Amino acid sequence: MSRKKRNHRARMAATGAGRRARRVAAQVKPAAAHIKPLAQSTRTAAIRRVHRTRAWAAPRVERTGQVLQDSVAPRLSALLSSAARRLEPAKPRRPRWRKLAGISVLTAAAGAVAVVVRNRSKPDVTTSAAEPDAGDAAPTAQRRDGPAMASTDADADRQVRTS
Repeated sequence: MSRKKRNHRARMAATGAGRRARRVAAQVKPAAAHIKPLAQSTRTAAIRRVHRTRAWAAPRVERTGQVLQDSVAPRLSALLSSAARRLEPAKPRRPRWRKLAGISVLTAAAGAVAVVVRNRSKPDVTTSAAEPDAGDAAPTAQRRDGPAMASTDADADRQVRTS
């Protein structure tokens, strides 16, 4: 048989096998679409059941190990205790967002307390210490945004203008 003829037969066999594989894959796709959700739910149920079984078995193995420790064999007890620790499932981790929320609440509360303490420690000034005696000029009321007089304004030179 010539090389050309052998290559041709191999090519034809390969294309025929590829066609058959595509045909089988097309037939399997609908079945796989039906089976996939069932497989997912079965997987989650199996994981849940294994977890529950391990959680159930670990204390019993531990208790058996403690009984054997006192009566039969300390080596077997240690072996069973270590097996129980390996059987026991890992405890679920707490979400981190709770810790972050707690820290932010504490920070905000500390800031609010600092503001209250700072405002309490400031003296409530109604007159400035640099003002002359009350007999020299009319009494003034001082606000946070600047001095204000009833009918007069004071310049920077302490000269009084009337308006």
